[in-house]
Amino acid sequence: MTQTIRLGISTCPNDTFAFHGLMKRHVDWRGLKFEIELLDIQELNSHLFNKRFDVAKASFHAAILLANKYIVLPSGSALGFGVGPLLLSNICDIYPTKCEQLTLCPGEQTTATLLYDMFYPDVTRVEQVVFSEIMPRLIRREADFGVCIHEGRFTWEPSGLYLVEDLGARWETETKCPLPLGGILAKRSLGHDVICRVQSVIRDSVLHGLANPEEPLATMRAYAQEFDDTVLMKHVALYVNDWTVDLGEVGRKSLKELSRRAHLINGTQTDLEVFGDPKSDCS
Repeated sequence: MTQTIRLGISTCPNDTFAFHGLMKRHVDWRGLKFEIELLDIQELNSHLFNKRFDVAKASFHAAILLANKYIVLPSGSALGFGVGPLLLSNICDIYPTKCEQLTLCPGEQTTATLLYDMFYPDVTRVEQVVFSEIMPRLIRREADFGVCIHEGRFTWEPSGLYLVEDLGARWETETKCPLPLGGILAKRSLGHDVICRVQSVIRDSVLHGLANPEEPLATMRAYAQEFDDTVLMKHVALYVNDWTVDLGEVGRKSLKELSRRAHLINGTQTDLEVFGDPKSDCS
């Protein structure tokens, strides 16, 4: 009997690029049947807590909170240098220092919110909104600050907004590690054989995209907030890299550091675990 995998991925360009081969079945599904749903990253986080998906993209903040039930797959992650969320404002030379100030964040379990909590603990009111609402609300002066992710990293400047701090750059300075934003989680209850096959399909899909970089553009355009191909490919160039193919030892070290720092904030005790050995090939 064919094993059905309920798969959730985000609508951001790096995911639609990396999963295009899987979605269009340009790679071998290895005897599995994938039922695929594309959602905003915080929606994916929430549904993982509700056990809606067998395998899904998640913020690494959510992954830490779900570590007892889910394991991180070596392939499909977004992490690197220069990839972090940006803290923006609509006023030049203003910083989060007052409790009456309002900061918009893209979801309670996102890594972006975790970083904001690390570096600006309890200094402003925080409101969680869908990431695509943050820049428009800042422009309308409905908030003082916003933590910007995805394509907004490339489009905020022409909007008349100001950079308060690159939260990813601060992470890099303090840890000397690439910033782990999000990765693919699989239910531990799927078992080793099924998880191994899922991992292999995802790795094949990432490699397919890298070998055929123009092919996924139509899929990316269908879901992206930003439809300019140049911006989409800049996004891919930044977020899809060797660590997306395999986290490796450096990626694992970064996850361990993120787990350690998250423990200091929310009291969680479980470290993220990556499936398989870094030197093994689950093919």
